[in-house]
Amino acid sequence: MKKDILIKKVTDIAIAIIPDEEDKNFGEVYFLNLKDKDLKNVFISSRGYGEVDGDKVETTQLRYFYELIGAEMAVKIEPIDSTLFQLANEYWISFNLDGFMYDKKYVFVPGSFTEKNFTTIPLVEKRGVMIK
Repeated sequence: MKKDILIKKVTDIAIAIIPDEEDKNFGEVYFLNLKDKDLKNVFISSRGYGEVDGDKVETTQLRYFYELIGAEMAVKIEPIDSTLFQLANEYWISFNLDGFMYDKKYVFVPGSFTEKNFTTIPLVEKRGVMIK
């Protein structure tokens, strides 16, 4: 049953949040294909959740679809308001590669979007936070 399902590990795919250069109250979320192959049927689901002042908070779930994302390519997914950094921000990615479907969940935990966690984001060459 479950043991018969082949699950391959996702590698060379990343999600990054980069602060907006003009408006510090916003950032941009990027999908990074660091592979040397194109990805097909890329589906991205995003949502935020957590607690603010003791109240449970959940954002609307947004969904994005890209028929093709080229090799070594960065795609801007969505803008993100800085007030959402106090929540967990989840990005669930699914895609096809070489006839196999992959999926992986990336979660930016509350407080992870800080200058001390910044790194240079490949393909975009700007500083931000990245999960690979």
